[in-house]
Amino acid sequence: MGGRRVNAGADGRLDGLGREDSWEGVRAVVAGMGVSGFAAADNLTHLGASVTALDESDAGDRGEKATLLEILGATVRLGPGSTAELPADVDVVVTSPGWRPDSSLLTQAAARGIPVWGEVELAWRLRADNPATGVPAPWLTITGTNGKTTTVQMLERMLLAGGLRAVACGNVGLPIVEAVMTVDETGASPYDVLAVELSSFQLHYTSSMRAHSAAVLNIAEDHLDWYDGMEGYIADKGRIYAGVQHACVYNVADPVTEQLVRDADVEEGARAIGFTLGTPGVGMLGLVEDVLADRAFIDDRQNAAAEICTLADLATPAPHFVQNALAAAALARSVDVEPAAIREALRGFVPDGHRIAEVGTYDEVRWVDDSKATNPPAALASLQAYDPVVWVAGGLAKGAHFDDLVQRVRDRLRAVVLLGQDAPVIAEALARHAPDVPVFRLDPGETSPMDRVVAEAAAFARPGDTVLLAPGCASMDMFTNYGARGDAFVEAVHRKWRASED
Repeated sequence: MGGRRVNAGADGRLDGLGREDSWEGVRAVVAGMGVSGFAAADNLTHLGASVTALDESDAGDRGEKATLLEILGATVRLGPGSTAELPADVDVVVTSPGWRPDSSLLTQAAARGIPVWGEVELAWRLRADNPATGVPAPWLTITGTNGKTTTVQMLERMLLAGGLRAVACGNVGLPIVEAVMTVDETGASPYDVLAVELSSFQLHYTSSMRAHSAAVLNIAEDHLDWYDGMEGYIADKGRIYAGVQHACVYNVADPVTEQLVRDADVEEGARAIGFTLGTPGVGMLGLVEDVLADRAFIDDRQNAAAEICTLADLATPAPHFVQNALAAAALARSVDVEPAAIREALRGFVPDGHRIAEVGTYDEVRWVDDSKATNPPAALASLQAYDPVVWVAGGLAKGAHFDDLVQRVRDRLRAVVLLGQDAPVIAEALARHAPDVPVFRLDPGETSPMDRVVAEAAAFARPGDTVLLAPGCASMDMFTNYGARGDAFVEAVHRKWRASED
């Protein structure tokens, strides 16, 4: 490819445009000036496109980003009303993933027949051939309701341990447009493979992507404030399997993920690879007693399995953490990473903060911060790792229900401490399905909310119990984000026991 000029404004055809082509004449609107939006606007400008970047907010570093883009030749409009009207002459809209399809700007684009891409779609079109292989670096893609970030970080570690130049990107780490546009001193990509985390929002605006291998970790009710129902959410998750070349990795315990594989239109020869907490069948990874075993990527998989690691090699034996490790291992094995390298990566892997993070043990009670459990399925997975437990929950439920969760964990619950706007939603589920479990609801006017939460949880707990912050809800009713909520919990726990020692 080299130097081909396309007057996209004349015929609206963008197919075939890549990083080596001139994008002069392409009129692009970038919706949203967050991390991914800025990366898209910046790189489209460098490619020669005429870029207009829009964002209803001018908060944070958006002003600085706008100044830089304007220096590069882009037009930037920030602040209320800036996205109300789509410019007259537009060839393509590149949207940030959080924008709903029914937002005014995107409905105007649809009405005018203007293609709407997400950053992932743009990135796929901008890939460059690896000089060593003659093809672009393969993508190993991961989605699911819960566990995406932990799994993609595990995968990155496995790939690096296996001697591959790799980076985690997409919904975590490096913006994916930057990942595909980055070059080394020779002008070539510095990556042999990309570990790509994808949200349902990103997948919604992706159509051309064809991953080397892909995994859907799990499917559960979430983001119903964005989707009209579960059908649309599940369909977007399933987009990750479209055109997969090598392996479609699914969760044996989650039939929806297996059905998505069955429904996918993949390349001939692509395999379905299951992961399970049970004994793996042929074509699966799973557990044989305390050993994580591969019975999918070995020659004699009919009669044998390859040891990957043991439960003792993992930071925690919590079931959802083990599942994440198995899924990441399956993707790593799909690009021939050896089991020994995977074991090395897992032995040193510690999840990011606020993911089943042990705060400490005081008076024989363990305190655990899983503030990242922002929906009921994530809270359920966390709760199933402990027994008995004093559960700290609540926040913004985003339309979610808690009846199934409570029914499944009620026998584990010593007590429940509730906080936040939608505490009543959880309290009602507890009243229906676990009426004998003691419940404390924080007063909305409490001046030191997390200190009170910790005090009440400590009063309920007995030696051998775990006090678990796994809210099952978003945090923005009381905190900036789930990290701030987790930090407040950890600090309150430490304050209580420093005070008791004085």
